[in-house]
Amino acid sequence: MNQQKPFWNIPVAELLQQFQTTPQGLTTATAKQRLEKYGANRLKPKKKSDTLTLLLAQFQSPIILILISAAILSIFLNDRTDAFIIFAIVLISGLLGFWQERGAADAIEKLLLIVQIKTNVLRDGKSQEVSAEDIVPGDVVCLSAGDNIPGDCIILDSKNLFINEAALTGETYPVAKVEGLVPLQTSLSQRTNVLFMGTYVVSGTVKALVVATGKATEFGKVSERLKFRPPETEFEQGVRKFGYFLMEVTLLLVLGIFAGNVLLKRPVLDSFLFSLALAVGLTPQLLPAIISINLAHGAKQMAGKSVIVKRLAAIENFGSMNVLCSDKTGTLTEGVVKIHSAVDYEGKQSDRLLFLAYLNASFETGFVNPIDQAIRGACTFDISAYEKLDEVPYDFIRKRLSILVRKDDTQMMISKGALQSILNICSFVETGEQTIIDIDSLQPQIQQYFEGLGQQGFRVLGVAYRNLDTTTLSKQDENNMTFLGCLVFFDPPKPGIIHTVTELKQTGVSLKIITGDSHAVAASLSQQIGLSQPKILTGADLHQISDEALMHQVNLIDVFAEVEPNQKEDIILALKKAGNVVGYMGDGINDASALHAADVGISVNSAVDVAKDAADIVLLEQDLDVLLQGIKEGRTTFANTLKYVFMATSANFGNMFSMAGASLLLPFLPLLPKQILLTNLMTDFPEMTIATDRVDREMVDKPHRWDINFIRNFMLVFGTLSSIFDYLTFAILIFVLHATPDQFRTGWFMESVISASMIVLVIRTRQPLFQSKPGKYLSIATIAIVIVTLLLPFTPVAALFGFQPLPITFMLALAGIMALYITAAEKIKQIFYEKTNF
Repeated sequence: MNQQKPFWNIPVAELLQQFQTTPQGLTTATAKQRLEKYGANRLKPKKKSDTLTLLLAQFQSPIILILISAAILSIFLNDRTDAFIIFAIVLISGLLGFWQERGAADAIEKLLLIVQIKTNVLRDGKSQEVSAEDIVPGDVVCLSAGDNIPGDCIILDSKNLFINEAALTGETYPVAKVEGLVPLQTSLSQRTNVLFMGTYVVSGTVKALVVATGKATEFGKVSERLKFRPPETEFEQGVRKFGYFLMEVTLLLVLGIFAGNVLLKRPVLDSFLFSLALAVGLTPQLLPAIISINLAHGAKQMAGKSVIVKRLAAIENFGSMNVLCSDKTGTLTEGVVKIHSAVDYEGKQSDRLLFLAYLNASFETGFVNPIDQAIRGACTFDISAYEKLDEVPYDFIRKRLSILVRKDDTQMMISKGALQSILNICSFVETGEQTIIDIDSLQPQIQQYFEGLGQQGFRVLGVAYRNLDTTTLSKQDENNMTFLGCLVFFDPPKPGIIHTVTELKQTGVSLKIITGDSHAVAASLSQQIGLSQPKILTGADLHQISDEALMHQVNLIDVFAEVEPNQKEDIILALKKAGNVVGYMGDGINDASALHAADVGISVNSAVDVAKDAADIVLLEQDLDVLLQGIKEGRTTFANTLKYVFMATSANFGNMFSMAGASLLLPFLPLLPKQILLTNLMTDFPEMTIATDRVDREMVDKPHRWDINFIRNFMLVFGTLSSIFDYLTFAILIFVLHATPDQFRTGWFMESVISASMIVLVIRTRQPLFQSKPGKYLSIATIAIVIVTLLLPFTPVAALFGFQPLPITFMLALAGIMALYITAAEKIKQIFYEKTNF
């Protein structure tokens, strides 16, 4: 298959021979062999859940690697027991993270299979749908409006084909494509016989031969150079900054502690191991794993509610969303369009109009749409005497579809589309007696009558015809037509939609309707779904106002009517500039740019490829109730992720900070390195169950956003509180109970682990501790850790860790300190939330 010259300059017959294929496509067996040879049709290799790679990733932290190196050094210095204990704890911690992350990755991979993009391809001479990833060079694909181009292709046959190449060439307007040859030196944007991966069909149909897939495509080469990466969400930025912040604090603290202990003339290796173990305790190593687990668990829960998450990071934005933009069809309405009537310009029933509309709908070959389905389903005519000659597909500029048919020796063009676009190409009107009269005098009457129908909630499409002498059709033929009348459709609001819209509002999400329908139709529907006196802005109004004016007005508008496709993105961007987290729900070809522009792009599984591909979240059912449940699950996931952040910045951080200070004040290390690592490991177990925890209603009832200042304040307040009680524990152990070093370490270990586990139950909720019931697995993990911690000093392994059983007076004193700590934390929590607005 080595091509001696570019494929766009090679005749089709020669290309088919080179790729050892035919216009009927490959056989299934050949396609399978080529898939093995060329690999999957992806721009970047699929992330494999490779067991060894994922396991090794758990030990990539520089701190962990230095700690392991130091432990190896201690083996050569004859401190083998401690070294092996450190190895064991690090290994267990790594295995814990590996087990959780592996499960999360596998779950997400299974969910994404549900919403994968498929392509219509000829295999074994038959048309069939296969995953776009399974397309190979030599395949013959059949595409229509809304389909993604699955690879670089040469056109075999096409009809009125227009392609959106903006992603590759930057060209704003759709580009016309046609079969044929172009010169060798033709630039990429001028290759009119080529379809490129990463672009999509705007209108028309095409049969094409795939000549390159994956990285071998033009788009693949560009993406390799630019290393495309989706923009970070607000949540991802927040997590990254939070991680850097804790790392900076950790580095300064560890260096200071190590230097202080060396100055106090303590053993260098012990001081080094202590500092590193402290760094392990301070560093939120579990943060990536906890986030992955929470998001994966959230995605699984959302999948149970018919919401599939394609990009996990979008879950946080989904929960933070406070504005939802949507079209009305299928979302607010039943989505099953039905014909109400077919009437002439006077409002009289017209069977002739219905018949011509039926011809148009039966012969059109563009993308499937509910209008044509409604026409074909409402009536049945015998059209066997008619032959289709040509077609000009629907597009969003003309807003109409034309078909050329022949019966006997007569050729007729039949057009249907938006009323105004049909009236614009008509010069005449047909009356009931098939008398043709000039349209100019009747146009105001026609518009007034059908606008009245729009105010009643009906949607109208104009129908016109023209007799022609030609056997081919072009857009230039759409003139001097005769207006027949209108098809009148109705799509009633969904049952219970008023309740759903009200509930959306109660959960802090404003619904804004963006539709191409007329002002009258949009106003009527708005009132039917409970938006009393809606404020409406039309596409014509949008042309008249500046971007700044739109940004100031956009929050006040309920409905955007008569909107052109390119205006949808402008509305989304204005809403974002006005400080909103915006979700956009769309399923059509003209929704792709708005889906990309929104903070959360939402589509449905039945959407066209380009819309589904652009979406972050895909609904298996086109229903706002499903979306509402998904929003609540998104907020639950976000709330549970924040809980871990709060834990890492309160008890854990406070304990390690206190330990660092105590190491400089005490004549001995407050905990040995192996004891610090054990503390860190044991407090990890309850935190691993956070993804399944219950979430208070107030965290679900309104959107919340990542707030690094709030988290910093939380850390200062609760970290300081934790340290105060740590130093109280130190004082009682040293000055009241006169503890030996081993007793001190045992008592401090028990207090540290149990308090860190118990404080989880306090800070997981804004409500009083006993009013918000924790999740089952969090409760079990917390109780288990408390029991193990209490029993550990009395077991045979205690000596290995340097622990010893404590007298009853020690146990009672520690119990009193912890009870006082929990009580104080509850009171401080109440004051803290009263003074903050989160």
